Amino acid sequence: MIADQRVRGVWTAVLTPLTPDGTCDIPALIRHCETLMACGVDGIAPFGTTGEGPSFTVRERRLVLDGLVEAGIPANRLIPGTGCAALPDTVELTRHAIDHGCIGALALPPFYFKNVGDDGVVRAFAEVIEKTSDERLRLYLYHIPQTSAVAVTPDAVGKLIERYPGIIAGVKDSFGDWPASRILIERFPDISILLGAEHHLPRAVAAGGAGTICGLANIAPRLIRRLYDATDPDELDSLVDRTEKLVELVTALPFTPAVKGIMAARSGNAAWQRVRAPLTSLTNYAARQLAASVAPLIDETDPVVVRSMTIPI
Repeated sequence: MIADQRVRGVWTAVLTPLTPDGTCDIPALIRHCETLMACGVDGIAPFGTTGEGPSFTVRERRLVLDGLVEAGIPANRLIPGTGCAALPDTVELTRHAIDHGCIGALALPPFYFKNVGDDGVVRAFAEVIEKTSDERLRLYLYHIPQTSAVAVTPDAVGKLIERYPGIIAGVKDSFGDWPASRILIERFPDISILLGAEHHLPRAVAAGGAGTICGLANIAPRLIRRLYDATDPDELDSLVDRTEKLVELVTALPFTPAVKGIMAARSGNAAWQRVRAPLTSLTNYAARQLAASVAPLIDETDPVVVRSMTIPI
């Protein structure tokens, strides 16, 4: 892993396109990652929540990361999701990311058993770190309790930093509560606090946050890039307003099927429409309607979105 770098800026929690038999369409994913980087994102996070990470096997996730690196996606612009319910699987995927030279690994706490408390969360991450047993490891803790039902609290983060200084490199905070995010940023200024809630990004950056790993950057990478970079107050207000409206439209539906539906409608590629169970795809009609609704909010010059929405999917 890249020991002297930190994840910061705009990173895409990338979608996973699927072939008709439900496997990852690696060539389509590679093209999408290349397009995203051409649009200004700083890096790619495969197999997070938006990428349906827990729905893929260890072997599948290894093969996809191999494919991305072999295609020339720079490893220092990749932070794969390595979290699994079984800790040995997390260790295997984390070692694999290290071997490729990825900038870091993004790990959920084990998520089947609930109410484990801070001690259980700390114990789980400690086991991953110690069994990975590599000083190059840079671990990013993934806090998304509304999905995992297991929180990574500030106290747990503090205990892990104290025990493993230099190894705990950051937190991806996808809870979406700004006051809680601000506490993380203020309490841990020496690690990267990365938000999943796109519309909170300017406040986070102003407070010292590192940036975002977010799903909307799949369909609006230029908008999120501008949101991160903007300094003019009037421009920033306009960008925040557009982003809030985009968030409202997309989160009115299950998030991953919604973003995939928009991608499919805009690209004409059915690989983006498919999701793995237990998720269900949007209907073609719903995908086209949603894509039309978000179109005014997205940069028209973005190569991700310039294809006609009239292509049947």
